[in-house]
Amino acid sequence: MTGSYSKFSHNRGFRLKQGQSKVFKLTCLATCLTAALSLAGCDSNNAREPSTRQTTELVSAGQNADYLLPHSVFKNHSLDGVLVIEPEENKKNVKNRLELSFPKNVHMPSITFDVREINEIEQFTDNNLAFDVDNYNETSLHLYVDILHGEEVKQRHSVSIPANYQGTVFFPFSGEEVAADIGFWGDPPSWNSEELRMIWRSWKKVGEDYQGFDQLRFFVIGNLETKTMELSNVRFRENPETNPLWLSKLVDMFGQSTRVDNNVKVTSNTELRERAQREAEALSSAAVWNDRSQYGGWTKGPKQQGTGFFRTQKVNGQWWMVDPEGYLFFSHGPANVRMANTTTYTGMDYNNSELRKIDSDELTPEDSIDIVSVPKAIRETATVVSKVRRDMFEWLPSYDDPLAKHYSYRRTSHKGPIEHGETFSFYRANLERKYGDEYLSQWEEITLKRMHEWGFTSFGNWVDPMFYDSERIPYFANGWIIGEFKTLSGHVNHWGEMPDPFDPEFAKRARITIEKIAEEVSGSPWCAGIFIDNEKSWGEREGSVQQKYGVILDGLSKSSKDSPAKQAFSNALKNKYKTIDNLNNAWQTDYPNWQYFETGVNFNTHGKNLVNDLSMLLELLGEQYFSVVHNTLEDVLPHHLYMGARMANWGMPDEIIKASLKYSDALSFNIYEEGMQPEFWAFLDEIDLPVVIGEFHIGTATDSGLYNPGIVHASDQTDRARMYTEYMESVISKPYMIGAHWFQYIDEPITGRAHDGENANIGLVTVADVPYPELIEAMTTFNKDLYKKKFDKNQ
Repeated sequence: MTGSYSKFSHNRGFRLKQGQSKVFKLTCLATCLTAALSLAGCDSNNAREPSTRQTTELVSAGQNADYLLPHSVFKNHSLDGVLVIEPEENKKNVKNRLELSFPKNVHMPSITFDVREINEIEQFTDNNLAFDVDNYNETSLHLYVDILHGEEVKQRHSVSIPANYQGTVFFPFSGEEVAADIGFWGDPPSWNSEELRMIWRSWKKVGEDYQGFDQLRFFVIGNLETKTMELSNVRFRENPETNPLWLSKLVDMFGQSTRVDNNVKVTSNTELRERAQREAEALSSAAVWNDRSQYGGWTKGPKQQGTGFFRTQKVNGQWWMVDPEGYLFFSHGPANVRMANTTTYTGMDYNNSELRKIDSDELTPEDSIDIVSVPKAIRETATVVSKVRRDMFEWLPSYDDPLAKHYSYRRTSHKGPIEHGETFSFYRANLERKYGDEYLSQWEEITLKRMHEWGFTSFGNWVDPMFYDSERIPYFANGWIIGEFKTLSGHVNHWGEMPDPFDPEFAKRARITIEKIAEEVSGSPWCAGIFIDNEKSWGEREGSVQQKYGVILDGLSKSSKDSPAKQAFSNALKNKYKTIDNLNNAWQTDYPNWQYFETGVNFNTHGKNLVNDLSMLLELLGEQYFSVVHNTLEDVLPHHLYMGARMANWGMPDEIIKASLKYSDALSFNIYEEGMQPEFWAFLDEIDLPVVIGEFHIGTATDSGLYNPGIVHASDQTDRARMYTEYMESVISKPYMIGAHWFQYIDEPITGRAHDGENANIGLVTVADVPYPELIEAMTTFNKDLYKKKFDKNQ
């Protein structure tokens, strides 16, 4: 199936070397690509019976010179965990094809093609990469594709391939859409197509030169089932003409897509209020479920000692939280239940520098700040700073409209072309349309009823403090340690540089933050635990020395006079080696003395002893961070659990996990995969501490109206519900798991959250506050047997 992809007779996308013809022979692609692909079938241990599936004939190389990349040279490829299946009979008569199996017991199985000889074509200036697939599975397959130069990922794209799908998958590699810096994570398509379109995985690098690539990598991450697919006809194609209105009028007056209709879309204020009325009636009797305590604990399970606060305990070989009354408790619910993060940039800014000032003693980072009221006099200075963004909206309220109260302001951005400016919250405006002047209190009440009706036991992180005093749903309090302390730079500073925990200012700011949390919690037993910070840039779990130990290498490069961390590292090395000669012998260096070492050192090579010491220093860094946080919490909030640092997959080195063990009541990880793949997470069995998932989600861009499906992709809303259930089944099968929090409660704005442009279908509810029925039904069904399933699975 080729969908509505447009073919062109001209060659505006390919720039050829002098003397090359625009028309290339079929054998150039077929011979070179087959040379690489046929090598994969030589392992008889990986073979299976030929596929008997009835398939349609795929487009073959050379059928249209402008449709297929004529100088694709895939001479070599390598396998990492992927099994290649070579059928005895090629019924499709397509030479450049492979059957690939991605095992469920390999975390990131991949196949990589060496395409260095693609330099026969100088540039692909207006092209997309396409390939044909046949998904042999009865479930969707979440596939990734990397464009690499050496070890550097130049582009990463991903897509959910529906069950039994046969057809073409593509992504824009270059051209107008790729070059456009519009501030989204997932861009709207710049041309229409019925083919499967991959999204950028994370933010694209605007202005990057993508021509110098030498590898193509196809892979999956953390799949719970072995997935098998056919890959064929990998090719570059010329882009169709860009729709000149591809960025125009993207959202309607409710913040919904103007281009997609679905069963959760509202079309008028009347419909919005009618939906609200029907839901209010349905939730009128919502209450804590019969087998739950007032705190959500399991009243039918073996009761433990109640202490008046949440705690953890190992019962019959598996870890649990225990609620204040002594009932076993598993924490499950949505995170980010708040108005912060619901705003999007409008394309306007104000001529007032005072509005953008940030005080050094602030405790809340910009992305966690609620709606900011802007004085009328400042609004009158508004000017258009981005016409492209301004034109994305069909409607925004005038400043004298009652809904203008939902305008706000951002002083800084983490990503995107707009550094600061006016924002608007469609979600908040829709709540006022639904509920009138008391929209916030009505929203609080309906949200609490939803939590009970849907069977959730708690909120996750980042719940609005207005819920703290409700005493109806347990919550997790949170805080950030921010301030003007020293920092360390790692290989990837995803959300910012790593704090220097040896800086006395860090400990000072930690205490101020935790004292503020204590003030908000007020000793409440409904506070199930405390999260401090999120997804810090500790370093990669696997990879190069720079990827794993970048923050330590940065620290060693600094002067001890300027860096408390460097001074601590120097002291640790002096304690170990005593003399500089001993250090030089171990590291194969020639530093004249310790004084020279303390001025800052860099490395061209990384020997074994050096790497071992980098590992030691990373653990030392972690020990200092966790001890500061733990000791302060113990002093200020002694009755509440410290739930750890919410480590991301890209920021959970062994050394940091080890350092956290003695200071955390529970470990926390944000796990954005299909579920908890047993082999990859087996190390948690040996640690023997309770674990909570701070964030997970599944989304889709096919029928939601949003352009970004989130980090883990489903093929549609029905598939999203299925994948949620499978994810949670994998969680409760682990005896150390005590909770999992869905990120997040509300869909992100289609035009991107102001903080960084994320615009994903990851909510339980839409921007119009309408629940997704398929997902909610799956969650409610799962939660009915949550406790019994977890208890029985681990006996």
